Amino acid sequence: MTDPIFWLGMSLFLVSISLTAVLIAALPALQELGRAARSAEKLFDSLSREFPPTLESIRLTGLEISELTDDLNQGVQSVTDIVQTVDQTLIGAKEQVGKVQVGTRRFSAGIKAAWQTWQHHPLQNPRFSRSLPTNQED
Repeated sequence: MTDPIFWLGMSLFLVSISLTAVLIAALPALQELGRAARSAEKLFDSLSREFPPTLESIRLTGLEISELTDDLNQGVQSVTDIVQTVDQTLIGAKEQVGKVQVGTRRFSAGIKAAWQTWQHHPLQNPRFSRSLPTNQED
């Protein structure tokens, strides 16, 4: 048993048995790796067909969102302008009401002064008409 050729042959035999065992154990793994590669190839083909239209749809959706945002901003600006116009109109109406109130007070004061003058005027008041001398040239 000290023959080196025997040990070399035995070593080669054991190495070949070990490599055969590894190869037999690796065959199912290599088959699964092949299946995974085919699945990946199908996935990549599907992605290459579906991805560009999807990206185009996403781009168009982004453009539509931008347009809607612009429309919304214009609507908000329009509402802001309308609110400012209504506010200016209310301010103008308030000023007009103030002017009407002043005019009404002045008119009321004028009517009151006229009434008081008419009440105290000697020709209209019967109390004062008796004391006035009458002109009898008839």
